[in-house]
Amino acid sequence: MIRVGDTYYMSSTTMHMNPGVPIMKSKDLVNWEILSYAYETLGDSDDLILENDKQMYGKGSWASSLRFHDGTYYVSTFSGNTGKTYIFSTNDIENGPWKSIEFRPSMHDHTLFFEGDKIFMIWGAGTMKMVELESDLSGIKPNSEKVLIQNATEPAGSNVGLPAEGAQLFKVNDKYYIFNIAWPRGGMRTVIIHKADNIIGPYEGRVALQDKGVAQGGLIDTPDGNWFAYLFRDNGAVGRIPYLVPVTWENDWPVLGVDEKVPMELDLPASNGLMPGIVVSDDFKRKKGEPDLPLVWQWNHNPVAELWSIDRKKGFLRLKTDRIDHDILQARNMLTQRTFGPESMGTIKLDLSGMKDGDFAGLTLLQKDYGMIGVRVNDGKKELVMSRAEDTVEKEIESISFTGNSILLRAVCDFKERKDEAKFYYSLDKGKNWEQLGDILQMKYTLPHFMGYRFGLFYYATAQPGGHVDFDFFKIDDQIKF
Repeated sequence: MIRVGDTYYMSSTTMHMNPGVPIMKSKDLVNWEILSYAYETLGDSDDLILENDKQMYGKGSWASSLRFHDGTYYVSTFSGNTGKTYIFSTNDIENGPWKSIEFRPSMHDHTLFFEGDKIFMIWGAGTMKMVELESDLSGIKPNSEKVLIQNATEPAGSNVGLPAEGAQLFKVNDKYYIFNIAWPRGGMRTVIIHKADNIIGPYEGRVALQDKGVAQGGLIDTPDGNWFAYLFRDNGAVGRIPYLVPVTWENDWPVLGVDEKVPMELDLPASNGLMPGIVVSDDFKRKKGEPDLPLVWQWNHNPVAELWSIDRKKGFLRLKTDRIDHDILQARNMLTQRTFGPESMGTIKLDLSGMKDGDFAGLTLLQKDYGMIGVRVNDGKKELVMSRAEDTVEKEIESISFTGNSILLRAVCDFKERKDEAKFYYSLDKGKNWEQLGDILQMKYTLPHFMGYRFGLFYYATAQPGGHVDFDFFKIDDQIKF
């Protein structure tokens, strides 16, 4: 997160979703909107495009660093499966375009930092290292690597679970501060800060916050001189949720929280909710000049351009198939939006008239233990199916016969107090009455996917390619209501 004048910008992580590294904007640190993405795709290897049984779930691009220097915005990230570090730059963060540079190796949880005419990256896990970059950002200067902190985890104790990582470097009043996160065994996520008078050290470290597992992030100040730490907390199946924690200063150290605790209320402007800046309903009708897809949408893995289209006049998203797939995790062109808490609900309307035998289309809640409701064609007959996965094994829970070419499907998420339950429904009478199909999906946050559940619009062929399905609309709600 950075502040330029009275405007805040934030980058985030979306891993196997494309376009990637969303850039968001706020005027008050509370209400955010997506402005753009740093990239469309990272490349075209088999794991990025879901070919030959390869995939990049939980991989793709990880933690990003956002900076503003001499009129240019920079966002950098890294990818373990491509083995590269990426730096994207633009003079216009709200409209782009973004220039892309990539080089090896992949620098884990790095922070980009400008100091005079030099450009550095600090990164690591346990041991914090620094390199100097070439002036054109094209790579690492030879023989520039230095160890800044040999054991950055040490302030959290010797009972190391997750060693210090997630480095972010800040310069405040000529002091240098490196924020890291560690996770002692049997404990919780912990914020560690190291301070130095010089960028190369020596650094003195201390535990800065150990409450509720709120950790990993950095510093942001307001135009009127208030300071906050922006951090996150694992919150079950909905994923990692952001926190702002007030910061005061004592003896050149940032002091996080109130009496060493994370306050659950802050004196900030009211939230207007996540719609339409972060999630939004979509009827797929487009006016002249509007993009085919609003920025809230992301594809699961790389999209295949020739297999999707928007009928701008009639208002349909059409998905097509050109190959056979055997499960939803290998299905290309799944279009997704975030779920969110404390509860959220997604509804779609499907036109099924273009489906072929063996085709399956519908609405999913995507994670490793996914759940879905959809229409499948078997021997020329349609059936409505609810399935869910447990430990990578998909189980069909309930199916009923169905006739017709139009249906409404719904996925309902209850994240209150980490209940993390989802149910699936259908309507045959234009939404007047809804019937549940199948049972409850117990949603679980798992590391193989490394993100909270997402609503996904899917379509794939299991017998013969060449069919199509039309999505009439996707409606998202922040309350469960029928």
